[in-house]
Amino acid sequence: MASHRPRHLLTTMFTTALLGLLASPAAAAQAAKLDGADTTWMLISTAMVLFMTPGLALFYGGMVRRKNVLGTMVHSFFAMALVPVLWMAVGYTLAFGSDIGGFVGGGDHIFLRGITPDSLNGSIPTIVFVCFQAMFAVITPALIAGAYAERIRFPAYVLFTGLWLLLVYAPVCHWVWGEGGWLFERGALDFAGGTVVHMSSGFSALAFAIVLGRRKGLGSVNMAPHNLTLTLLGAGMLWFGWFGFNAGSALAANQTAALAFLTTFLAPAAAGLSWAAVEWFHRGKPTALGISSGLVAGMVVITPAAGFVGPGSAVIMGFIGGAVCYGGVLLKGHFGYDDALDAFGVHGIGGMVGALLTGIFASWPGWGDPVQSLLFHTDAGAALHQFGIQLLSVVATGAYSVAVTLGILMVVKVSVGLRVEDQAELEGLDLSQHGEASYTF
Repeated sequence: MASHRPRHLLTTMFTTALLGLLASPAAAAQAAKLDGADTTWMLISTAMVLFMTPGLALFYGGMVRRKNVLGTMVHSFFAMALVPVLWMAVGYTLAFGSDIGGFVGGGDHIFLRGITPDSLNGSIPTIVFVCFQAMFAVITPALIAGAYAERIRFPAYVLFTGLWLLLVYAPVCHWVWGEGGWLFERGALDFAGGTVVHMSSGFSALAFAIVLGRRKGLGSVNMAPHNLTLTLLGAGMLWFGWFGFNAGSALAANQTAALAFLTTFLAPAAAGLSWAAVEWFHRGKPTALGISSGLVAGMVVITPAAGFVGPGSAVIMGFIGGAVCYGGVLLKGHFGYDDALDAFGVHGIGGMVGALLTGIFASWPGWGDPVQSLLFHTDAGAALHQFGIQLLSVVATGAYSVAVTLGILMVVKVSVGLRVEDQAELEGLDLSQHGEASYTF
């Protein structure tokens, strides 16, 4: 096993510096030994992250029209079947295998070759790390479904998801989290996936929405969410699972996990408040959809910083993220693309904002918290340097995700076709793609 995400600069430097934890020689000697508490926490976190994908299915499923509920939810559930097999076969080694030119992992772990129950990644079994990372790989392409909801052919979804996992997600994962990855070596900070998960999926979603085109009747046909109670339930499930997503990324039951747990509690709360406030001012009423979207935006924004910043920074990041993501959602009205369920507005914009703010607040004195430290200044040079690295990761990830996604879409369009026929779209994905109805009375 080459590396894992918060080790190297991501944990050994920032966790030590920000939390004041100095590793002793005795602790270093214990690092290669199995720790039962760490393993237990990581098994729980892994299950929590998997639980997020059904939560995403409900979150998205409630926002579409009744005739497309099953078709939309299947985009999440089929990923739970397809991605683990691809991850075991080749995805894991592309992400975490021996480095090839800083771009992608080699084939040393194809079909998990060389990994046994006795293999360790720090203080946990390597197979637990493989499973934990697989859950991230499952939900990331499922996030893109928010952009193409209500109009994609199911064969196109299957082919796109498989290709995107291997050609976009795995390389970006290696860049940022794999030892030897070019962003990893430059010190890019991404504690739990703001760049790897949310930016890659969000910018790919934007490209997909533009290529696929707008839904038939958009602007003239009522496309209101059919059941926002499902969306609220899904948002709650996502937040629950997100504690495993972020706090589990410490890869141990330790102070860093506790800090990530706290910041994952505070930032979504602040973002929910700021989204509701901006929407209240802009539209005259705070909506249930807006509040739940604000909570998710806060989860996205804090993800890259969760273990690097203190509670005050988490609240500030949440307030900023909720308001900015609300504006990001409005962009589709100005530019005319149909990001149906706001995958780019929440995940692309939120991931970008979170990555950049991480560069600012992780450089702050007082364990990354201006409120705790009461020092409303920092080392400008260090902050500017880290911000530049974060900006580089944002530009590179966004550009690469869009470019490769466009290439994949060309292949999918030529091979199986992208969009359902007009009549099938009017009929709905549930019947036209799956021969089922979500509600039978």
